[in-house]
Amino acid sequence: MGKVVGNSAKMAVALLFLLTLMLSMNEKRGAVEAKLCQERSKTWSGYCAITSHCDRQCKNWEGAVHGACHDHVPGKACYCYFNC
Repeated sequence: MGKVVGNSAKMAVALLFLLTLMLSMNEKRGAVEAKLCQERSKTWSGYCAITSHCDRQCKNWEGAVHGACHDHVPGKACYCYFNC
């Protein structure tokens, strides 16, 4: 009977440790994620048809994290995303 109680206590401690570890990892991940702000590209001109080209220009010319083509009256425009 002593072994059963001892094993149950060890199992409970191990589960509590894993739960605490998982919760702390979740909190750290949330703190690392930065909010992105969208801004129309200052260096792109004309219709934006290929998102990968917009992405490359936003990163290389404007120091953005990401870039993408989005609908904009009239047509499509290149938008860059920066850390806020």
